[in-house]
Order: sequence, then C-alpha cells, then structure tokens
Amino acid sequence: MSWSGLNVVPAADQVVDLRAAQPGDRCLHDPTQVLEASRGIEVGHIFQLGRKYSAALEATFTTEAGVDEPLWMGCYGIGVSRLAQAAVEQHHDRDGICWPTAIAPFEAIVVIANAADEAQRTLAEQLYTDLQAAGIDALLDDRSERAGVKFKDADLLGIPWRVVVGRGAATGLVELVQRAGGAKQELEASALLSTLVPTIERERAGLAGACP
Repeated sequence: MSWSGLNVVPAADQVVDLRAAQPGDRCLHDPTQVLEASRGIEVGHIFQLGRKYSAALEATFTTEAGVDEPLWMGCYGIGVSRLAQAAVEQHHDRDGICWPTAIAPFEAIVVIANAADEAQRTLAEQLYTDLQAAGIDALLDDRSERAGVKFKDADLLGIPWRVVVGRGAATGLVELVQRAGGAKQELEASALLSTLVPTIERERAGLAGACP
C-alpha cells in the first residue's frame, strides 16, 4: 500500500492503523502541534537519483574508513512556464492578469486614445521614446481601435502601468494608471519620467506588489 508517498508493507503479524492525514489532526509526538493544510502551486521537482549515474561515471568519495563509494546524487528542476502560470494564479483580478513588475513582459504601455489626433500621436510617441531611453520596457498602442478597447486590452495583458495620452495632450497632460488597483492620476507629461521611473525601480526590487 502507499501512504504519504512512502511504500508501507506491514508484516503479516503487525496491526497498523493507516489513514490519510486530515487538517486539524494532532501530532503523535507533540499534541500541541496541529496539522494545517493550504493550497500550493508546484513550480519544480526534486529527483533522487541514488548511485546509478555516479557508479557509471566512477564519481566517488572516500569514507572515514578509507573506502571509495559512489556519490549519492539528486537534482532539481524549475519550470519556467510553471512560474509564469503560478504568478498569474496569484496575481489577477476580474479584468485579467496583474503581472508583478519584476517579471512583466512590459513595464508600461503608452495608449493613444485617438490615433487620428496628431497632437496625441506626437506626444505619445515622444513619451514612448523617453521611457525606453530611461530603461523602461515600454509598449506603444497606436492602433486605430476605440480607446475603451485599448484600455481593456491593456488590463487583460496585465502591464503594470498605463500612460494614457488623450484630450489633455493639447495642454501637455497625460493620465497615469496603475494596473494593480486601478489608481489614476493626471500629471504633466514632462513629469512622467520623474514620477514613474523611481516607482518602477522600486517594484523591480520587489518593494511593491501586484494585484492580490
């Protein structure tokens, strides 16, 4: 029979009481300790390789008795795609993904509300260039779609920050939207870098979170 991942083979004259552990069970050796259960996400594996490969490779160590023995081997693997899936599982809301900045495919997206407006397009392209020059992984949405469609797509993609260049472009104003929580602020386009770059640098270091 199998129990807790271990093969248990009781002797013919041995009586054992085996069952699946349940949350709330107390530890046999310390009844003050209670088993708790929580959901986990598997992102990697650990493999016990034993001595099969070390023996074949003649990879040995010397014991205290001076005897050469094959090494005990093990290995582990981290699934890159599993890490992304786990991040999305933990950081999302009803509108889509909320990428943590440290692993986001893009850190900011510049959205032109009306791509046919020359002032909006010019300002957006300049801000996009400035963000990239400042070391920010930026994306420019200059599609001819309606503004609402672009906003929805940006939320679905989960890019941490959205810079909206709309009607305020004529007076040099833009809207900065944080994906996590949806906080918005209107600011001068000239102040965008001094506002956003330090914030993204902190988020890269894990000092701010994504959607809970």
